[in-house]
Amino acid sequence: MRAVQLYGKENMRINNIEKPQINENEILLKIKAASLCGTDVRMYKNGATGIDKHHPLTLGHEISGIIEEVGNNVTSYKIGQRVSVAPNVGCGNCDQCINGNTHLCTNYRAFGIHLAGGFAEYLKIPEKAIQQGNITFLANSTSFEQAALIEPFSCVFNGQEIAGSFPGDSVLIIGGGPIGIMHAMLAFNKGAGQVILTDHHENRMEAAKKILPQLTILSGENLADKIAEKTQGKGMDLCIVAAPSPQAQTESMYYMVTNGRLLFFGGLPKNRENVALNTNILHYKQLRIFGCTRASLSSYRNSEKLIASGQVPIERLITNKYPIEEFKQALENAEKSIGLKNVITFD
Repeated sequence: MRAVQLYGKENMRINNIEKPQINENEILLKIKAASLCGTDVRMYKNGATGIDKHHPLTLGHEISGIIEEVGNNVTSYKIGQRVSVAPNVGCGNCDQCINGNTHLCTNYRAFGIHLAGGFAEYLKIPEKAIQQGNITFLANSTSFEQAALIEPFSCVFNGQEIAGSFPGDSVLIIGGGPIGIMHAMLAFNKGAGQVILTDHHENRMEAAKKILPQLTILSGENLADKIAEKTQGKGMDLCIVAAPSPQAQTESMYYMVTNGRLLFFGGLPKNRENVALNTNILHYKQLRIFGCTRASLSSYRNSEKLIASGQVPIERLITNKYPIEEFKQALENAEKSIGLKNVITFD
């Protein structure tokens, strides 16, 4: 089968490799769509632990497909079923796993990061992933391309569940990439009174406005004054920093209403991870700051239901579709932030 494999820093190849063989407790998935994300780009640019010319890894963790083969001991799934796959597999024994947070397991393993991923014609689903519930059935109305975006949307869903997103909220999203737009989609779905998006790149804000005309777009210059004007001087109920920017995290506190909520979504570069915060604002405005990472299986399944309902137009984020032979072009687009979501599709 054809597969995209990483051999180390900036060493990616499209190879013909052996099709996976499954045992009686496993499932073979025929991939139909796999989407690129920032993690794929970072792994390509920086390399990753354990990946080298002797130990290549098939990337791709935003995955959907059709069940091709089912092991004799697997009773919950059948050949031909349309599914997507949550990528993070916990150990199953630690406190986080027992509490349903397999994505927070210290020893978690993820498709496309530690395990072979979905930029390939076929993917083997191991027994532990099947037993933990990583496979989700797709509604007939959900396309494979939409389903490939369930994973990043589920991370957005998880973040807003943690920070709280309520009807009537004034929501500020800093960062106009795919994740920022997903946050806007979900905030509107949850009944936000207004959603403001800001980004340093004008083209990103223009693209976001086309996708969601109800968005309010503000440039970063004198942003605090503009927010005060939009909120009658009160400030934002919820601010989501969806950009890897220490400056954005520092400045976000100045935009908040008393008793407001801040969500720091995603991580910062290793050499810029210590951020200065005015804790007097935190104290006197009684702000709450939340972090989030990855997504629970519950968030993943709820995200599939929400996308299937048609209330979240996730498909508007798909800028380009490519066959696997054109993966390098898709990767280049993702690396240069050309378009929003680039999806590899299979016949």
